[in-house]
Amino acid sequence: MPYVITFFDDPGVIEKKRELRAVHLEYVEKNSSRIIASGGFFPDGDDFPVGGLIILDTENRQGAVEYIENDPFYLHGIFSSYKVNRWKKFVFDHKRVTP
Repeated sequence: MPYVITFFDDPGVIEKKRELRAVHLEYVEKNSSRIIASGGFFPDGDDFPVGGLIILDTENRQGAVEYIENDPFYLHGIFSSYKVNRWKKFVFDHKRVTP
């Protein structure tokens, strides 16, 4: 079952985030078999993310919570809150998905 996880960085963490980015990316790559899609939120005119979205294939909400709470960005205080929502495709790759 897919779950969408969204989060935004806490204020004042950009330098710490730059230092942790490689460790975060390693964590994401290690879990790529569970990730349907992921990416960052970028402010207009900037190329460094300030949050992100993950669509995770997991059995239940707890699996999504465990994934995000073990992300190095969460563990090191880059973001302190997140949202987890169950998700179903409606349109995918520019096409309506049949139920």
